Formats: sequence, structure tokens, C-alpha cells
Amino acid sequence: MNQKTAILIFANSIHEELRNKYITGGKILFSELTRKTITTVKQTGLPFFIYTEKEQRGVTFGERFVNAIQDVYNKDYDNLITIGNDTPHLSKYHLIESAKQLENNTFVLGPSLDGGFYLMGLHKSQFNVDLFLKLPWQSKKLSTCISRLIETTKIKMVTLEVLIDIDDINDIKSISRFFKKLSGKLKKIIQSLLLYKIDIADFIVPGITTIYTYRFFNKGSPSTLFS
Repeated sequence: MNQKTAILIFANSIHEELRNKYITGGKILFSELTRKTITTVKQTGLPFFIYTEKEQRGVTFGERFVNAIQDVYNKDYDNLITIGNDTPHLSKYHLIESAKQLENNTFVLGPSLDGGFYLMGLHKSQFNVDLFLKLPWQSKKLSTCISRLIETTKIKMVTLEVLIDIDDINDIKSISRFFKKLSGKLKKIIQSLLLYKIDIADFIVPGITTIYTYRFFNKGSPSTLFS
């Protein structure tokens, strides 16, 4: 496999995840997801880099993400596969298939159910800093906008299957319907979390039905909207 391809794990530390995601008892979940993600990446044999909030540079999510991508390209890699640590069904297959597509200069996108993405693979020639900074990061339009951007450049693009990444308890409920492909340990963790009563907000403002929160999620997942 082309050793000019690297993997970027763009993911907050467990401590930061717990600060930004309202999941009671989530520490054990994100610990296991991080462990599983790193194990899966190692199975590919590809070089990889982990960027938590300590390594990230920039104010907005877009700035931090774009800077991380540029950092890896600066290490003399031609292709990059970016992922987070919050997609339980991410497998070695997704990574290997992406790496194969990148050898043909194909752009790869793994859309997530919430409108963001769990994986993006691209050659350095496809990386335009200015255009990427203008993308609607942390919105439900992100995956669609990236697809349209690539279409305008006439670059060949391959779309992987849609997967669910975890930002809140509703995502956990959704993932619980697809247990077959999860490890026994993850199944037990998710089942135990579903037993918790989730306190969505510490206060209720009369007349306000939606609370908008701005958080540093991975891969540009939409900021949570509690209705």
C-alpha cells in the first residue's frame, strides 16, 4: 500500500469530549471508542497522527481542522484520510478501501447520518485551504456542500456507506439498533448507558423551545440542538 498515505485522527481527549457532549456515564464509552479507533487504524499498517485539542491550532472548528490537515501534508504525505473517534461502526475496511481509492486520485467521503462526515480522504492537490475554510462546518449541510464542491472541480469522488457518529444520547439509541457489527464490550457499554436518565439541560427558560450550543465536536458534526 502507498506509504505516502497517512491517517489523521482528529479527536478531542476524553476529558474534552465529556465537557462538550451531554452523555451521563460517557467516560467509559469514549475511552473504549478511542481505544477501538486506534486499534482499527493500526491494523491498516498506515502511519497515523492523533490531534486532540492540545495539538489543534485555530479559533473555529474549520481553522483547527484545516490546520491539522495542512500539518500532515507538511510531513511529506500525498494522501490523507481523516477520521474521528466517535463512530462505532468504523472498520478497517473503510480505511483500506479509502486508501485504495486515493491511489487513483479519487476523493473519498464517508457521510454521517447527522449531515457531517466520519471520514474524508483526499490528495494534497485536492486540498484548497481557502475553500475548505468557507465550508459550513458543524452544520447539517456539511457533507452535501463538500460533495457539491468536489463536483464542481470534476474530481472523481467515491461515497462510502452512511454511518452514525455519537454526539448525544439520541445517537446512542440509534446505534443500539445496529448491534450486530459491534464488539461485545461496546454493546455492553451502550446498553448500560441507555439505562441512565439524561439531564438535557440544567435549566428551563419559559417560552424557549430550542437551546443552541456551540461545541468542539469532531469532523464537523453539527452542534447539538436540543428541542
